[in-house]
Amino acid sequence: MMTMRPLLAIALMLSLSACATNPPRLSRSAHEDIPVPKGLSYRGGDSTVIETPTVSASREVYRGRLEIESLAEATRSMLEANGWRHVGTNKTSQHGVNQVYEKQGTSLQVLLWEDLIFTYAEYTTARVLQPTLTR
Repeated sequence: MMTMRPLLAIALMLSLSACATNPPRLSRSAHEDIPVPKGLSYRGGDSTVIETPTVSASREVYRGRLEIESLAEATRSMLEANGWRHVGTNKTSQHGVNQVYEKQGTSLQVLLWEDLIFTYAEYTTARVLQPTLTR
């Protein structure tokens, strides 16, 4: 039993140092007018972006270690500064925070929730693109 403690401590230190040396990925969005607060990392495996000549749709998931209420406030502030109109917010203890925005006929839904370690933000939107005229 005594030999297991040093091995466990070494394994824990190695795993923590591996996390500390991996730089966080930059937050990004498929749509340039949808800002993402700092401190969130893009989760490519959980996200989907679809672009066709006429439609651009995305479900983008981010993860970080932020307090959910401050994240909700920062998200709203940043989106309103980029011309998004806040339509409504729904808060539940089971599902977190659901925010809905509108801008020039496009809707945006932002879901915020927590698990034991991380806070998640999911941005879902779809846009009809203006067709390009060809001659």
